[in-house]
Amino acid sequence: MNIAITASDSFVAPFIVEMLGKAAIIIPDEAINDQLTLDAMLTPCNALIHINSRPVESSFERNDRQTKLEMMNAARPILDAVDRHGSLHLIIIGTLRVHPQWEPGEPFYGLDSTLAPRDTAAEGQLWMEENALDRAQSERPVSVIRASNVQGVPLSGPPGNGILHRWANECQMGWINVPGDGSNPKDFIHVEDLVQVIGGILQNPPLTREEIAVGSGKGISMLDLANIFNAKTGCEIELNQRDDDEVFGLVDAWVLEERLGFRPRISLDEMIEEAFEAAQ
Repeated sequence: MNIAITASDSFVAPFIVEMLGKAAIIIPDEAINDQLTLDAMLTPCNALIHINSRPVESSFERNDRQTKLEMMNAARPILDAVDRHGSLHLIIIGTLRVHPQWEPGEPFYGLDSTLAPRDTAAEGQLWMEENALDRAQSERPVSVIRASNVQGVPLSGPPGNGILHRWANECQMGWINVPGDGSNPKDFIHVEDLVQVIGGILQNPPLTREEIAVGSGKGISMLDLANIFNAKTGCEIELNQRDDDEVFGLVDAWVLEERLGFRPRISLDEMIEEAFEAAQ
């Protein structure tokens, strides 16, 4: 089985390629808009994994209208190529920025969660997801994966990805910047566990379509997390910092366990230790 993967993402994509080994067929960015080349690369493939994120090289911010247009223009050739292919499982990987900000007392993210993009880039993400789900057929199933607060060190080495790594670096300056008042919870997932979910979905495609939130199902408030960093380093805790870029809330992990038998292998404590090691 050959698996195609778009390669514009420099964090998650390399882990997926490592998992797939010789089965991976990397689609370079320049091939996406070349129909003949794209079709030829997809011909031997059973699935296509698309990293549905804001272009790394973009000069536009997440809330610029042009960002959504860029993401839509990048998505259209992928969607059309899947339509032309006889049988292809499309897996779209995005973030939980398409959910409204979680409030205490509200249900966890799950099958009944509403969708409300947090910014313009999330609107672009959702545009592709909805179009793909509308086109899904039994011979061309679609899996939409939305990940929560992915942490880890890129295969190319530090710096690490995520707030745990950002704080581990800030500690060396004597303080950490805490988004919000500290009461909001985060649900962290390690990149290797996210890739484990992707592998499970590749092995067991949906009948037609599915939307899955990926997280640990365990949350920790920003203040409790900050206190862990304070206990380790003595750093000052600076509350009420900008939080509009943050994803708060908890994922309903029961859905992942029921669907894939998935339980995270890497704990929050291990992620924190990895962040400190990478910062050194």
